[in-house]
Amino acid sequence: MATAKASIKQTSNFEFLKEHDPVFFQLTNNAERIFAIDPNACLMKLRQFGEALAQDLATQVGLMRTERETQLELLNKLRSRLDLDRTVQDLFHLLRTSGNNANHEFVTSYKDAMDGIKVARELAIWYHRSFGKKGDAFKPGSFILPEDPSANLRQLQTEISKLKTQLEESSQSVDENTDLVELIKQEAQQAQKLAAQREEDAKTFEELYYEQENELNTSKAAFNTKIKALTEETERLKREAESLQGIKENTRKASAKVELSEAETRVLIDKQLQDAGWQADSEILTYKNGCRPEKGINKAIAEWPTSALESGGKAGRADYILFTGLIPIAVVEAKKENQDVSAKIPQAQRYSLGFKQQPQFMPAWETEGRTIAWACAEEQHYQIPFVYSCNGRPFVKQYAEKSGTWMRDVRHPSNTAKALASFHSPAGLLDKLSRSKSEAEAKLKQEGFGYLGLRDYQERAITAVENALENNHPYALLAMATGTGKTRTIIGLMYRFLKAERFNRILFLVDRTALGDQAFDSFTEAKLEQNQSLTQIYNIAELGDMRAEAETRIHVATVQAMVKRVFDGDSNNITPIPVDEYDCIIVDEAHRGYALDQEMGEGEMQVRDSKQFLSSYRRVLDYFDAFKVGLTATPAAHTSEIFGLPVYTYSYREAVADDWLIDHEPPLTYETQLNKNGITIPKGEEVSVIDRATGQLDLATLDDEVLFQVESFNRNVITPDFNRVIAEAFAQEFDPSGDEKAMVFCVNQEHAELFKNALEKAFKELWQEEYNTSAVQIITGKTDRVKDAISHYKNERYPSVAITVDLLTTGIDVPPICHLLFLRRVKSRILYEQMIGRATRRCDQIGKTAFYIHDAVGLYETLQSVNTMKPLVKDPNITTEQLMDELQNPASFDAPGSQENTSHAHDVLDQLSQKVMRVLRKASNKAETEPEKHQDLKVKLDELEELWGVKPEKLHKHLHEMGPQQAKQFLGQHSNLLNQLEEVKAYIGSSNRPVFYEGEDKLIEVKQGYGVAEKPADFLDSFDAFVKNQMNSHAALKVVCSKPKELTREQLKEIRLLLDKAGYSETKLNTAWRNQTNQEIAASIIGHIRRAALGEALVPFEQRVQHAMEGIYQQQAWSKVQKQWLDRLAKQLVHEVIVDSQFINNRFADKGGITRFNKVLNNQLDDVLEELREHLWDAV
Repeated sequence: MATAKASIKQTSNFEFLKEHDPVFFQLTNNAERIFAIDPNACLMKLRQFGEALAQDLATQVGLMRTERETQLELLNKLRSRLDLDRTVQDLFHLLRTSGNNANHEFVTSYKDAMDGIKVARELAIWYHRSFGKKGDAFKPGSFILPEDPSANLRQLQTEISKLKTQLEESSQSVDENTDLVELIKQEAQQAQKLAAQREEDAKTFEELYYEQENELNTSKAAFNTKIKALTEETERLKREAESLQGIKENTRKASAKVELSEAETRVLIDKQLQDAGWQADSEILTYKNGCRPEKGINKAIAEWPTSALESGGKAGRADYILFTGLIPIAVVEAKKENQDVSAKIPQAQRYSLGFKQQPQFMPAWETEGRTIAWACAEEQHYQIPFVYSCNGRPFVKQYAEKSGTWMRDVRHPSNTAKALASFHSPAGLLDKLSRSKSEAEAKLKQEGFGYLGLRDYQERAITAVENALENNHPYALLAMATGTGKTRTIIGLMYRFLKAERFNRILFLVDRTALGDQAFDSFTEAKLEQNQSLTQIYNIAELGDMRAEAETRIHVATVQAMVKRVFDGDSNNITPIPVDEYDCIIVDEAHRGYALDQEMGEGEMQVRDSKQFLSSYRRVLDYFDAFKVGLTATPAAHTSEIFGLPVYTYSYREAVADDWLIDHEPPLTYETQLNKNGITIPKGEEVSVIDRATGQLDLATLDDEVLFQVESFNRNVITPDFNRVIAEAFAQEFDPSGDEKAMVFCVNQEHAELFKNALEKAFKELWQEEYNTSAVQIITGKTDRVKDAISHYKNERYPSVAITVDLLTTGIDVPPICHLLFLRRVKSRILYEQMIGRATRRCDQIGKTAFYIHDAVGLYETLQSVNTMKPLVKDPNITTEQLMDELQNPASFDAPGSQENTSHAHDVLDQLSQKVMRVLRKASNKAETEPEKHQDLKVKLDELEELWGVKPEKLHKHLHEMGPQQAKQFLGQHSNLLNQLEEVKAYIGSSNRPVFYEGEDKLIEVKQGYGVAEKPADFLDSFDAFVKNQMNSHAALKVVCSKPKELTREQLKEIRLLLDKAGYSETKLNTAWRNQTNQEIAASIIGHIRRAALGEALVPFEQRVQHAMEGIYQQQAWSKVQKQWLDRLAKQLVHEVIVDSQFINNRFADKGGITRFNKVLNNQLDDVLEELREHLWDAV
């Protein structure tokens, strides 16, 4: 047995570190020496060694470390700065996580500590090859295995395990075997001896330990002083410019020699299996050592023998067989880190075919309810349903075959292999095995929709998603217009999924807390079967719950919280979240940033870190092995890149045609002198500018004439009088104390505050003492208690006007919104449609029949079509610093560029030239236009011109003309260029200095346009001509004119969509009639068609309903109750043209529908409806 004295005399595996800072060798040597007495302390020392190495690297490459920065955050910075090899990153992280576990769990095996020493040595060798005198030529020699005090005890435990297995397999009694009893006795004695030895060693070590700690503390203090000195800004910048590229080259060479063996790779895989919930140790938990499955324990047993599949074939050993209790459930094929992963799935499949079931096992197929294993194409049977192949590396799309954990479900021939972030958990695999997809899908087909209270298009949407799922599609996208009840649809979908047991747990993913709160409220309020809500039927985890409990069926979470939970959890000592935590993910507002990863070019793939090209949203979606459903009102190309084309679409125009949503009147365009002509400020004029950094007004003289168009208002030029004019005009259109609500879209927070003051003043002047100051409120991300503000706006009378920037542009449902005022231009069609979607919802309580768009900025002049929209996720934020590094990286010249016959270096130079140009051209312009104010800047630019030999504003062109090779040499000669650019930026100061324009503005007119015509009379004339031209070719139009009572709901929708496509909606027609005749007539589309085709007088539809109902009232003496129901019918008819049973069921669902109504009328409902249809279109 090893003793403390033996450990003290032991030769160190880290002797070569003496060439570097003393703290490195002291930490590693102390870890080795304390290994025998305290494996926990050993791992904590090794964690400190990893932290010291990271800090040293950070100072060498000029990284500033913040006071509370964690090791994980520092490693992420180093990964980006140094392009750290993935294997080296893994070594750092293994030391970090094992040290954290030792610190918090207090129980560490000698095996864990031994693995830690091996990992630390690999990392130390890499560091020494990067920074040592011999460089990458250093040969470390063999690893000296520290004596393991627990070796004898572990050997006894292995013998006991083997003997137990032999006895059980030969059906002999375990309890009565004398050999086993003797071994167990020896095990107890050895454990007692080991404990005594550790106690004795602790005394021997105590004095030495304090001596080591004093020596180490002295070294640590010196190390910390050195680190602090090296992080001084001037020293950092100098070192950064001079040596970063050399350090990157050295670490790259050292990384190329880091090649983990299969055994070392197993350390990574063991950790991944442990994180997923399996007992895994590929050295101890092996078949050879007698390890066997046990009831209630989830084991990954290594080196399990399997049979040969054909005569002459060789039997093999599976790297791991995963057992959930006594069920052999998965095979894992583990390969060296640099080998292909996906190509080894067939080998794992052979092990599944060759696995021999034993009497004590529970075959996996029995858990699924089968009587035989799963057939293979070669007339053999898979004994184990799930097979994996991995090499310990995380999945990177560009290296798909060489990374990730690949998995295949062999139960069905059509199932293909797929790459996952990690292994499934034991519970997850059992759930896959026992959850019957076919039974669930059969239940879904049998399950009705009646109790869900859904509209027909919502039912079609759910059916479309279920069909996609049945056809094994991994994604489904629903495109449904804002206001059509996406949340209600999803409630129905989730309830059906859970009721049929198609899924175990659903993640409802949102990108803002407000949307999550709103969704949870809907889950609480919407009633399902037996008048219970989703929250009453199932356990739902709310926002803020970082982890779903076992009984949780739905979890509402923000993307930001999931990113932190999944990817940053280990830094907060949170248990890793398994990839099967959710088997269905529903993504709300899927257009908002859930864009495809930015595709890496071949050159970028070789030079840049793949994480720069990965959106946070996509990282979360890709992490989980789940069916994903996307919801959006505005599908665009980038959304479909992830979710595919929509499986079902229900557009805004369809919803208006079906009378589920409200249409808007032709936009009200506000024309003022300033937004029509722009603001021209002549050359030489002194103007006020606002420094947004300080909020102060400064004076500046314009060197050139400047013209500001309306898109610059309140962005580059502050226009108080324009705000005043628009506020006064809008105040004439909106009653702040009425039932309607308004939403105002401003440029930024400062603009919102300016316009709020102007609008409050306008309302006060118009309404005097009747005006309530609570009517107008700014609701943005900076609003105090923003959740309460949104709630008041949604549920209370005040505020009636919400002024926002972007917080309320999507996802917030406030049906009384009838007015949208645009004070900023929106080029994105997606964003525009989301913004107008705030007002499309019906609100019968206030008699809402249309909503109004108030356009003060020429909104429609620059609006793009959806198919031209770029993804909302921004391009990777490649810094000037990174571009300079890449241009000096030899790999950039070997990697191909984006254009033919170019290298990646050409692309880098193009990007770098643009960044340099933006800084230096702006600086030169400032120095020339305001020389008195920017004298220091002018002096600096003159210095740089002398230093560079070219005018600063021409440097970008100079670099571009030189080409990559000469530009690389130029950067090498001017190694302080990055620092110089930063100095110039500091001289420039805040570039966001908008001009404060004090000129006056005046309202010219507020007008409405009709698309196909400017004037209402021309619009009505064009409509008349269109109807007459279409009459003979369109059957539904003929029915409207000859037999309107026979018009079907489908024909009405067909007509509305036909007219809508040509620009003639019911709302526009009513508005044009009002503006032309000064008569407010809310006629139906049928009335407008009959006027155009037959010359019939245009009559308000409400009047037609009243006329038809008078005939019904006079038919007989209705009872009081019957009269009340008929009155209700008359009120609902005002919103409906087609009078049929569907109309009755929809409008009277809460009163018992058509059955109850008919009973109240003594079975006369059909007669009443027929009478209505007959006389609704009589001459009035």
